[in-house]
Amino acid sequence: MDKDYGKNVAGRIFDVQDYDKKDETSAGLAMTHEQATDDYTEGTVDGRMENVAGEDISLQEPRKKSE
Repeated sequence: MDKDYGKNVAGRIFDVQDYDKKDETSAGLAMTHEQATDDYTEGTVDGRMENVAGEDISLQEPRKKSE
């Protein structure tokens, strides 16, 4: 392995093209980006997220119909 490889990896940031690349670094960046995006947009691992009013709601329970 090239001794400068670590410097190149350390300087890399996610690019949308990483989803299409086949190297290990791009695959890792794409996977990490996907995980971070999912957590940010979908809530947390405990199945709860905050609604617009700031109240925690469960993603596991069925939603109540609005009247």
